[in-house]
Amino acid sequence: MKDSVLYYSVGPLLYCPANHMGIADSLIRERFGTHYSLALCLEDTISDDHVEAAERQLAVTLERLRQAFEETAFFIPKIFVRVRNPEQIAKLLILLGNAAHLIHGFIIPKFSSKNANSYIEAILSVNQNSKKPVYMMPILEDPSLTDLRGRQDLLYILKEKLDSMEELVLNVRVGGNDLCHVYGFRRSPEESIHNIRTISDIFSDIIAVFGKDYVISGPVWEYYHGKHWKKGLKKELKQDRLCGFTGKTVIHPRQIELVNEAYKVSKKDLADARAILGWDQTSPNLVSGCTSGERMNEYKVHSNWARRILMLSEAFGVH
Repeated sequence: MKDSVLYYSVGPLLYCPANHMGIADSLIRERFGTHYSLALCLEDTISDDHVEAAERQLAVTLERLRQAFEETAFFIPKIFVRVRNPEQIAKLLILLGNAAHLIHGFIIPKFSSKNANSYIEAILSVNQNSKKPVYMMPILEDPSLTDLRGRQDLLYILKEKLDSMEELVLNVRVGGNDLCHVYGFRRSPEESIHNIRTISDIFSDIIAVFGKDYVISGPVWEYYHGKHWKKGLKKELKQDRLCGFTGKTVIHPRQIELVNEAYKVSKKDLADARAILGWDQTSPNLVSGCTSGERMNEYKVHSNWARRILMLSEAFGVH
């Protein structure tokens, strides 16, 4: 499992169309707080006829941030660009010029066996000429994942490809809405995507294949106003975390605080995690009651859980 807090620190990933002209001002004024990451999208949120205009606006946005930060310090989140194709990666870094260093990495939509090699080569090529790491976050959302006859083989093929550059894969992400689209599903604000068995089975396979070695982010929650949206999001976040996800794609600033709160670590869990990882290795006993006397701690069984708890406490805090 990942042993660096960096991979857990993406947190809530706020999606925004790359052609949004007001996003720079919102960041400069810290309207979204200081505990989230940002995805500037050039793919599904931009019509095919307006891609070049969106690329130019992206360059304007980042240059505005660069210049503003030279005058006054403010919180700049980890910024990722969701691209349309591998060729766009190198093109954008040239277009962005001096502001290119603000890009933390690229989000790869519909990551599949057909495009995996090209995207991996593009990211590796960029890193050869970069002074700092440029990460990738592939999204597992391609319709090929719905084919039961080959899904597990496909997931292992994709993992094997990513393993060649594992340290540059910041998160693996899942496209809940894209997978629901294949079947014509859409959950209400009172329902969790984990209750759609067809989709949750895909998620379960993804966690089984990738979860031991990668941080996997939870699917988007599309509600941000109206009745029950907060209750529904809290319910899904609880299930996200239980199933092995960390963080979540969000589409509105109102969702950020709820995601951060859901991944905070309890004081009891943190105390137990520290006790487990600080176990006396010369002791004849590797099992003991927990610090609060409520449950059993066992070093050989709970050490991976404890490491994960420490990473989450650093990334999200304690309540």
